[in-house]
Amino acid sequence: MKNQTKITAEPGKQELFITREFEAPRELGFRAFCAPELLLQWLGPRDMTMEIDRLDNRTGGSYRFLHCNAGGNKFGFNGVIHEVAEPERLIRTFEFEGLPEKGHVSLETATFEALPGERTKLVIHSVFRSVADRDGMVMSGMERGVVDSHQRLDELLAKGF
Repeated sequence: MKNQTKITAEPGKQELFITREFEAPRELGFRAFCAPELLLQWLGPRDMTMEIDRLDNRTGGSYRFLHCNAGGNKFGFNGVIHEVAEPERLIRTFEFEGLPEKGHVSLETATFEALPGERTKLVIHSVFRSVADRDGMVMSGMERGVVDSHQRLDELLAKGF
């Protein structure tokens, strides 16, 4: 595979970075992160389906997504959208609803950098409430979901939607 997803989580820090390059102009990559009909086609692990409960994708908006596994179990994610600066940046919060207590919210900044040859570099910087929260996210298997999502996004971008 040409492009690989890199997840960097330095020990003892409350942040992680997800870096990935895509074979598409940044305007298309940005659109894939915002348009509901496109998100449904790539976001989440390959063995799950996704539903959008709500998506008000604007500065001051919010979202709630559900991933459903083969057994019919649903896993919710929600957040508040702090900034939509098309096509270079999205800033939003992220909270997994399946934790025993609420309040484990991270802040994500996704930047889309235009590269030569109609390519895009995506960097997602996530800051967590604590090192334990960050480590819990890393140990939850999130890497599989992120890698699957990026591979699915590659396939969608190759179609040129």
